[in-house]
This record gives sequence, C-alpha cells and structure tokens, in this order.
Amino acid sequence: MKKALIIEDNRDSIRLMIYALKRAEYEVIAAETGEEGVHLALAEHPDVVIIDINLPGIDGLEAARRVRKASAGAGLPIIAITAYAMAGDMERILSAGCNGYFEKPIDPLTIVEKIEAVIKGA
Repeated sequence: MKKALIIEDNRDSIRLMIYALKRAEYEVIAAETGEEGVHLALAEHPDVVIIDINLPGIDGLEAARRVRKASAGAGLPIIAITAYAMAGDMERILSAGCNGYFEKPIDPLTIVEKIEAVIKGA
C-alpha cells in the first residue's frame, strides 16, 4: 500500500485530503506543524508528502528544504497544496524543493490523479 504524509494545520483540509487519498487506497499519516512533518517525512518514508505552505512553527517552504537536505528525503516527491496564488508564488514554492503545486480549494475527486501525475514526473 502506498503511504502519503499530509502536513497541514487546518483540520478540515486534513480530513478532505485523507478522504481523497484513502479512496485511492493510500495509507495516510498527518502532521500539523512543519517540524513534526519533517520528522515524519524522514522517519516514516512516505511515497509522497503533501504540504501546506502557511504552517505554525517553520513554514512549508522551510520544511521542504529540510526534507530535501536529508539524504532520506532527497528523492521524495513533495507537493504543495496552498492558498498562495500570487505572481511568483509557484516559482518560490518549486525552488524550495517541491515537485508540484496546487492551489486551494482542491477537488477531492481529482486531486489524487493530479498528485500521481506529479509523482510520475518526479
């Protein structure tokens, strides 16, 4: 079974992503802070990390950078799902180490297909 880590501080967003991922037969683990997410990404070896950018503690950009710096996280697909949609945000997110970027709100019926397309291209 594939494993996904969600790093998100909004419980409604977590529930929505869990619903979408479990429908696609993913095992799902979740973290509500950037620090906890980095720890789980390196300890649990998920197949994909789905990360919000605006998090308590370290933000999603710093969390992605920390995962990328660790040898265990070097090839791990990291996908940002965020409300940031201003000019330059996508470039900033991708340059922090994310493989893909999707704007909120997400469609729970199509998001996993989009995530898997990014994973295949990573």
